[in-house]
Amino acid sequence: MKEKIATFLAGLIQYDYMLFGAIFTLFILLIILALLLRKKMGLSIFLVFLSFTILFAGPTVGYLQMHNYLFKNSLKLISEKKLLFSDAIIVKGSITNDSQLDFQSCQIDVDIHRVSKNIVKNYLYQYKTIQQMSFVEENITIGDTRNFKVIVEPFTYSKEYNITLGAKCK
Repeated sequence: MKEKIATFLAGLIQYDYMLFGAIFTLFILLIILALLLRKKMGLSIFLVFLSFTILFAGPTVGYLQMHNYLFKNSLKLISEKKLLFSDAIIVKGSITNDSQLDFQSCQIDVDIHRVSKNIVKNYLYQYKTIQQMSFVEENITIGDTRNFKVIVEPFTYSKEYNITLGAKCK
């Protein structure tokens, strides 16, 4: 757990600190306003609840929205092929930098999921991967598209499957 927290803190950028500081300042201001308006009990209680909601939900929602905007990218699955004489799949795809910043690194994840005719099972299978492969693509400039090829092995699943691509860039 300490390792995950240390990794998260090491990956924060200047905008993250500004966001967290602004949210904490807003929390303090709303608490002070609630104290000043303590004669109006209903408004004061509402401001306290609002300030704590902002304190707990704001950093998470703000972090996710800001990183989706700052590090916007698009992934495209070009092809996938299961090899006949080897227990492997070759996945070809591309990643495009759609943001206004250059990416120093992008961790690209290839997830393979089961497929079922049952709608409920299909929904649950998208959260449980059969196999996962990750790799890092370095230095992607604004508007640049990089093609990649990944060999996922060993892959012994013989039934129908889906491939999902995901990327976390910074």
